[in-house]
Amino acid sequence: MADFVFVRKSRNIASNAVHVFLNIMLGISAVLMTVFSGNPVLGILLVLVSKWRIFAVRRRYLWLNIKSNLVDLLVGLSIVLLSYYAGSALLPVHFILMIIYVIWLIIIKPMSSEAATLAQSLIAVFLGISAVTIMSASLNSIVAVVLSFLVGYAASRHVLSQTSDRDYTLTTLICGLIFAEVAWMCNAWGIIYTFGRTGIRIPQVAIILTIFAFVYNYARQAMIKYQDDFRFRDIVGPVLFGVILIGIIVLFFSNPIFNI
Repeated sequence: MADFVFVRKSRNIASNAVHVFLNIMLGISAVLMTVFSGNPVLGILLVLVSKWRIFAVRRRYLWLNIKSNLVDLLVGLSIVLLSYYAGSALLPVHFILMIIYVIWLIIIKPMSSEAATLAQSLIAVFLGISAVTIMSASLNSIVAVVLSFLVGYAASRHVLSQTSDRDYTLTTLICGLIFAEVAWMCNAWGIIYTFGRTGIRIPQVAIILTIFAFVYNYARQAMIKYQDDFRFRDIVGPVLFGVILIGIIVLFFSNPIFNI
C-alpha cells in the first residue's frame, strides 16, 4: 500500500512538473514566434492549439465552452498581438509579456476564489483593451468597437458566472455596451503612455476601463449579496475611489504628447 501511494505521488509530481514546463514553453514560444516571424498568425495558432480542449466537445456545447473560456483566450491572444505591435526586434516589453503570460498560465489561471476570479477578469480587461487600442490605428472603428464589447462582455461574465446569481445576461451585455461606447468615444483621441525604448505602451482607456470593471463588478456583487437590503452606502467607497481616480487620469494625464 505504501509503495502504491509513493508511486501515485511520484506520478503526480512528474505530471505537475511536465504541466509547468509546457506552460512555460507556451508563454515563451507564443511571444518569440510572433516576434521572429514578424507575423501574429503563428502565435495565435499556438495559443488556439494549446486550448484544444475548448473545441473538443460536441457542437451543441461548443459556444458554451468558448464563452466559459473567453477570458483565458483573450489573455493569450492579447499577449500575442501586443508582442506583434511592439515590433520585430526583441525589446524589454517582450520579456515582460512572456513573464506575464507564464504567471497567468501557471499561477493565476488555475485559481478559483472570488478574489482570483475578479483579478483574472481585470487582467483580461487591461490586456484586451490595450491590444484593441494599439491595433485601432490599423482597424476599422467598427471592428475596434465590437472587440471592445467582447472584452467587456467576457470580463463581466467571467466574474458573475461564479456567483449564485444565474440571471446575469443583461448585466454582461450592459457592461459590453459600456466598453463599446467608451472605445468609440476614445477612437478619435487615443492616449498612450510610452516608456522610453522599452517598447512598453499603456493606453489610457485600458486603465480607465480596468478601474470601471472593478467598480462595476464590485457593485453588482454587492447587489447580489445584500439583495433587498442593498443601499448605495454599501458601494460608495469603491465608486468614489473609481470616479476620483478616473477623473485624475483624464484631467491631469491626458497630455497630447502621448496621442497616437
